[in-house]
Amino acid sequence: MSAFEVIPPRSGVAFELGKGQTLSVIDPEGGQVADLLAISRADTREMISSGRTLDYAETIYLTTGNRLYSNRSNVMLDIVADSVGRHDFLLTPCSEATFRLCYDHEPPHPGCHGNLHKALMPYGIGEDAIPIAFNCFMNVPIEGASGKFKVLPPLSKPGDSIHFKAAMDLIIGLTACSAPASNGGSFKPIHYLID
Repeated sequence: MSAFEVIPPRSGVAFELGKGQTLSVIDPEGGQVADLLAISRADTREMISSGRTLDYAETIYLTTGNRLYSNRSNVMLDIVADSVGRHDFLLTPCSEATFRLCYDHEPPHPGCHGNLHKALMPYGIGEDAIPIAFNCFMNVPIEGASGKFKVLPPLSKPGDSIHFKAAMDLIIGLTACSAPASNGGSFKPIHYLID
């Protein structure tokens, strides 16, 4: 691809990313989270793993030089550039249940989980198979010894980006997040580019 692709607000897409290709995830307007999933094309039971990635990185905030691992401890993506420095693996994709349990003033919405499921259906990925996503641009600071956290607006400014290099042939699921708290109460598009 030579031009970026657009993910409209509160929606998601799925596409293939070949080994050695670079995926750039861009926040064109600033302050917008993107949920990213990586799944092995060779065996779709192998998926991105928050637990293994955080274990091996020994940090909850991942940035340039960190690697995203699968549930089989294989490297799926390398973070090769990052203009924000605040992303995480802490919270699961928002879902219909998220809106029902956490946003009683919001109308029902499928959320990132529902959008990922819909986008990944052609690849045979079932709803219950969707793991915790890598939350590009998400800002969840942890409070000292209590371990309490707050979901704050992203630190990303217009045009900020994070870039990944694929270590294997992948199926990627990517959203423009639907949760009000994650995005400072507004919903904006996400752009992506494959090189």
